Amino acid sequence: MSRRPLRIGLSARIFHPQPGAAGIQSKSLHYLEQSVAHWVMSREVMVFMIPSVSGDGIVHRSSIRLSDYSQYLDGLVLQGGADISPQSYGEEPMRPEWAGDRLRDNYEIELLHEFMEAGKPVLGICRGHQLINVALGGTLYQDIESQYESPAVHIHPDYDRHAHPIVWEEGSRLARLYPGQPGGRVISIHHQAIRTLGRGLQVEARSVGDGLIEAIRLEGRQFVLGLQWHPEFHPPGSPDLLDCTPILDLFLSATRSRRW
Repeated sequence: MSRRPLRIGLSARIFHPQPGAAGIQSKSLHYLEQSVAHWVMSREVMVFMIPSVSGDGIVHRSSIRLSDYSQYLDGLVLQGGADISPQSYGEEPMRPEWAGDRLRDNYEIELLHEFMEAGKPVLGICRGHQLINVALGGTLYQDIESQYESPAVHIHPDYDRHAHPIVWEEGSRLARLYPGQPGGRVISIHHQAIRTLGRGLQVEARSVGDGLIEAIRLEGRQFVLGLQWHPEFHPPGSPDLLDCTPILDLFLSATRSRRW
């Protein structure tokens, strides 16, 4: 009998209704970026987007529990998108455009804790990496360029064609996953970054030159891994970019070991 495919949940990006807009832009939209879904699906995995429950719909908090998703699904991927709200880590936005998405923060923090409570593996990408840190009590630089001394270039008009090098932290899990390879070049697009680490988190990788944190892992046996870069933007077999399939395989292997 063949095994059923793994069922991986993807957190939703949220488009909020625009003031004065008509048609589709007057509605709350939940969506995912095709590239991250296809990256996870490249290993014959079924992907399910998990919608949030907000106050402007017919479904209310009493009608649905995010814990139902953590029981049904084998693992969770927190995808990229809007900034984390500084209010989610006890600060006020330094500029209006850095206010982030507090509604999405609350939804994803609850989702993360439900999957952690269920012992299901979690992989955070870009915003998801930062969300893991904030959910566990850490803080962020609201803006690298204005708050961090001598930063490297982490955001660029070339977007998913801009890469920079990272290096593994000595003794880290990722260093063991890539023996003989000190690091690699990654597509990393962000103006926020981890400032102080959340509870139980260890640094797995840093940006070359400025030392900003580019990957984190939860201590212990539970699989919770955050990547500041976008593995879904790394073409398979690219000679210039880090091959991220070992990371995907590590995450999916952890999900298989948690299946009943």
